[in-house]
Amino acid sequence: ATPHDEIRLMLKRLTDIIVAAAGLVILAPFMLIVALLVKLTSPGPVIFRQKRCGLNGRIFVLYKFRSMYADAERLRPALEHLSERKTAFKIRNDPRLTPIGRFLRKFSIDEWPQLWNVLKGDMSLVGPRPAVPAEVERYERWQRRRLRMRPGLTCLWTLAGRDHVDFETWMKLDMQYIDNWSLALDWKILLKTIPMVLTGKGAH
Repeated sequence: ATPHDEIRLMLKRLTDIIVAAAGLVILAPFMLIVALLVKLTSPGPVIFRQKRCGLNGRIFVLYKFRSMYADAERLRPALEHLSERKTAFKIRNDPRLTPIGRFLRKFSIDEWPQLWNVLKGDMSLVGPRPAVPAEVERYERWQRRRLRMRPGLTCLWTLAGRDHVDFETWMKLDMQYIDNWSLALDWKILLKTIPMVLTGKGAH
């Protein structure tokens, strides 16, 4: 089962719209600076676009500031054996990261453009992180339930240690979030995420 209270879900969506719109306005000058730094420090597009699975598995395009070299996707197969997580690809000190990209990742600045995804309705401020289709294909049946809720910028796994959380724990925390979801829980997660992001805690 997943949350089905239409009024509370509508309030969650309204909160997403208001906070995402305000965030985009406030961060606009800083995003311009980040865009210039990305452009000047390595060749390639400023914004990285990638297909992800959203609510009920619907495919959407996720936006991020590019933190890797332009040929990063081509190099991934050669690095698969180094992944520290089962199913979801993740390696410490990824050699594909640009110098500025490593900084953007540590403080989650690369994810600022996803506020546009939130405004569009592809994502929510809080919810399970959106997975790439190839990862979803390898999910066990119980893990697919995380697709029944709109993906988010942050969730319980962020508070548990971000990049230090193993895949199995990550999935279980998403189920815990879905089973115990409330507007109060969303705000609790958001408020606790802010200091973790500002200090770069838990990020590789």
